[in-house]
Amino acid sequence: MNTGLFRIAAVQMVSGPDVSENLAAADAMIGEAVAQGARLVALPEYFPVIGDEKAKVRLREQDGEGPIQAFLADAARRHRVWLVGGTLPLEARAADKVRNASLAFDPDGMRVARYDKIHLFGFEQGTERYDESQTIEPGSEVVYFEAPCGNVGLSVCYDLRFPELYRAMGDVALIVVPAAFTETTGEAHWELLLRARAVENQCYVLAAAQGGEHPSGRRTWGDSMIIDPWGRIVARKAKGQGVVVGDMDLDLLEDIRMRLPALRHRTIHF
Repeated sequence: MNTGLFRIAAVQMVSGPDVSENLAAADAMIGEAVAQGARLVALPEYFPVIGDEKAKVRLREQDGEGPIQAFLADAARRHRVWLVGGTLPLEARAADKVRNASLAFDPDGMRVARYDKIHLFGFEQGTERYDESQTIEPGSEVVYFEAPCGNVGLSVCYDLRFPELYRAMGDVALIVVPAAFTETTGEAHWELLLRARAVENQCYVLAAAQGGEHPSGRRTWGDSMIIDPWGRIVARKAKGQGVVVGDMDLDLLEDIRMRLPALRHRTIHF
């Protein structure tokens, strides 16, 4: 059983179409989080680029090769930190689509996990319309990795609405949710869903979001936050670029699970 405090951080960005600018901004904020003692840092969804919908297809990389993946490995190694690289576009089977992939690296810069976003966002309200299935090929595998704080489950944005995904992760100490929630859906459901996932899985949640008005005109909700297993918000940032830093209290996590053994009381299993 892991005990004590383990400091984590979410990087909030307002990414634009220039990859080099986005990587530089991400690197600076990773450094800021590490300077505050963070041992695991998460970047938001689409941290390398937010532009027109075809931008991610043009920038997609082969698995294990490419400048964005090299940046993540190098940043983890230079900053000596566990790094969850938000998401980046990797090659899909279809030539006109990508896998929206979240990659995790250890402090030696070695990749320890890859998760491809399973649930693809679709939404229509007036002139606002999104259909990720037009450019993204869904993943199918549930993924977690082992870190000093315990098992860490990977998910992305719209996955947050599907609690069965998190149940399938098993016993995780931390769930990471890189996201680019829209203002409309974020205002209505973001905090509610994040706190629900923390409470029902009795674990910490680290949500790293895009948060502001992007050069493309897209508006994302932001509100990156850290939530404890009792559903309490440890730290948050509403809008704009910056870092959210807080401690996982692993003794508190164990205490909550002992006092309210809801995970052991489950009788329905999928």
